Amino acid sequence: MIERKPVVLVTGASGFVGRHVVPILAREGWSVRRAVRTADGLDGEVVIPSIGPDTVWHTALADVDAVVHLAARVHHKREEHAAELYRMINSTGTLKLARSAAQAGVRQFIFVSTVLVHGRSNAGRAPFSEEDTLTPHGVYGISKAEAEAGLKALASETEMKISTIRPPLVYGAGAKGNFALLTRAVSLGLPLPLADIHNQRAFVAVQNLASFIAYRLAHPDPDSNFETFLVADKEQISTPEFISRLAKAYGTRPKLFGVPPGLLRSFLSIMGRQETSDSLLGSLELDISKAIGTGWRPQVSLDEGLRLALAAQDA
Repeated sequence: MIERKPVVLVTGASGFVGRHVVPILAREGWSVRRAVRTADGLDGEVVIPSIGPDTVWHTALADVDAVVHLAARVHHKREEHAAELYRMINSTGTLKLARSAAQAGVRQFIFVSTVLVHGRSNAGRAPFSEEDTLTPHGVYGISKAEAEAGLKALASETEMKISTIRPPLVYGAGAKGNFALLTRAVSLGLPLPLADIHNQRAFVAVQNLASFIAYRLAHPDPDSNFETFLVADKEQISTPEFISRLAKAYGTRPKLFGVPPGLLRSFLSIMGRQETSDSLLGSLELDISKAIGTGWRPQVSLDEGLRLALAAQDA
């Protein structure tokens, strides 16, 4: 008799992180059911056109043992006013999925949140830890914090084990946002005015995030139904050092020059780019000792993660 493989439903399976998570789970013996917005003809997919309070999950959750919830509405500067859109998908939609999963008998639920539930900077303070009081920044961070609070309450009412993961900037092939901008700038040899920035920031290779998700599914906590983890690369470095490492992965030298940080902040503020200012100039350090304490270790170094990102883009 053939033993049944455990089934995991992955939302956002065709997205940046999902494309790395799915093959790892398949290699580790899971039967992966991919929740996608539109059919792409691959095996194991289920079409979920939209995520929100009215989404029907019954078919997608049939015989599912675990859920990895990656799908989300990510922050766009011009949508700052649209708080309800983020709440509907990232908060209410997440909780609808989690409640449906619990009712369907799903044993594990992993929610990928964001470090932005802590705010954008910990300059002058200790690294963020899971025990800190949350101070979410912006509609995206607020919507994720609301989802976390709802999941914690749900965990106390059901037998489903829920894990929340808060990553910082995730980099890798196909990443968008600031990583894509920095990659393009370095590849074009553009000079960047960041040489005088002396911050410390956490980053996470998509391979490391995916490996923690897989590890957590394989090693749920027997004594707790709800746990939160900060997950990042082992090294936490400055923005100019990150750019230097990125240039090294390209086989080139970075073009960095110095501009007083205060002047840079003022310029970015005038341009309405406060988020960019925080991301490039501010510090964001994380204490990842709780994740390490589970027995998990980052699978790739920062340098290796950057090399893998660029090699995949060039392939």
